[in-house]
Amino acid sequence: MTEPSGLSTAAAVIVLIITLALLVAVVAIAIVSLIIVPRNRRPQSALAWLLLIYVLPLIGFLLFLLLGSRRLPKRRREQQDEINTYILETTEGMDRVSKDSPWPPWLEPIVELNRHLGAMPLVGGNTARLFTDYSASLAAMTAAVQGATRSVHVEFYIMSIDDETREFFEALADAVDRGVKVRVLYDHIACVRVKGYRRLLAKLDAIGAEHHAMLPVRPWRGQWQRPDLRNHRKFLIVDGQLAFTGSQNLIERGYKRGRRRDGSRLAWKEVMVRFEGPIVAGIEALFATDWYSETNELLLRETVIPPEIDPGTGLDAQVVPSGPAFEGENNLRLFNSLVYAAQEQIQICSPYFVPDESMLYAITTAAQSGLDVQLFVSEIGDQPLVFHAQRSYYEELLRAGVRIWLYRSPTVLHAKHFTIDDQVAIIGSSNMDMRSFSLNLEVSVMVRGASIIRELRDIENSYREQSRELTLDEWMRRPAHMRIFDDLARVTATVQ
Repeated sequence: MTEPSGLSTAAAVIVLIITLALLVAVVAIAIVSLIIVPRNRRPQSALAWLLLIYVLPLIGFLLFLLLGSRRLPKRRREQQDEINTYILETTEGMDRVSKDSPWPPWLEPIVELNRHLGAMPLVGGNTARLFTDYSASLAAMTAAVQGATRSVHVEFYIMSIDDETREFFEALADAVDRGVKVRVLYDHIACVRVKGYRRLLAKLDAIGAEHHAMLPVRPWRGQWQRPDLRNHRKFLIVDGQLAFTGSQNLIERGYKRGRRRDGSRLAWKEVMVRFEGPIVAGIEALFATDWYSETNELLLRETVIPPEIDPGTGLDAQVVPSGPAFEGENNLRLFNSLVYAAQEQIQICSPYFVPDESMLYAITTAAQSGLDVQLFVSEIGDQPLVFHAQRSYYEELLRAGVRIWLYRSPTVLHAKHFTIDDQVAIIGSSNMDMRSFSLNLEVSVMVRGASIIRELRDIENSYREQSRELTLDEWMRRPAHMRIFDDLARVTATVQ
């Protein structure tokens, strides 16, 4: 009868030891977290991480160790510094900037800011053509590849072989057969998640294109960084003379999503821009940056001096790269500077609008100051958590006087651009969310010129025709459970 009592006592001691060990571990985690989590982190992000760690100490701390650092490996950051020097030494077109009236006095310091952050200068003498039709954009890129004589550089976040992109890949194959050097980069995690990834790799091998995954997560090969640090850039450069960039990925317009419950299919609405002129060298320099990072091969750019363009029609443009390879959040600094510089109006189109506190203050301050501030977003979302986090900002925006336009379902308004007064436009791959500011490698192009502003105004008008305006009264009548879900999603968006 005494043996069970002894076992019971031993078991109790073991339980006590384990409990004390867990308690010590939890206290240690709490103390260590207070020291390391807030370091070089936004206050709202630090608070979100600390909340997660204190509610779920072991799980939260392990997630922080896995996802807490938003910096790329040291070698990659060193490569970015090396390529910045290369960019500064090989830039053409700075002498073509047209500072004719009305050159806004606030633009010069923003240009200098961009140069300081990303090494890219403002260059003049460029032309641009916008594409809002999905098929027309793919056709234009395919035609550009078909006309290539020296090189084709392809870099897209998502890439897929399907009925809408097949002709583009056949054009790549023909280019290789003509002796054109074809190089292809694609984001590893983004493409792995898309059905047909192995078929894509087999096709690239078959056509003879040199291709590499960007930011691969393959620990068994020694390739590792925070897995949600992604390369979100999208561009095509042909012969170093023309370049496409914008929001569109190289995939069919439904992004291989199935049908919804009502039988409809989501379709993505994009904006791409085709540039010619000195700005192409800046975009190609970004491709060279990413190629160097993945291959350790530095692509020496052939000097291609574009023909002179009539100053009355040429555009000034500046490439602004951003992402965890840089010390600061280049795109966020640029966006905030432009919003504060606006004198009349701000028109923003962003599919994932989850601003940090600084951007939210900038936008609401502009609206409260009497500026015409309008935001174009989708009525539906393809990423539920981000979509609900975005909705959590609507009340504050509406109360400040921001007009919100909801692009009608089942289209996902995926275009990424905004205009400041009638002076400056931003077009590129960057969303206005904390992921694009901190975690993704992005490309933005700041453009000044009357012609492109007029085109973007027409595009904005077409959005209004396909949207409905959200009012504060309507928004305040939404169900209470949806408001709670929106607010909870907002908290998760700050865990960076």
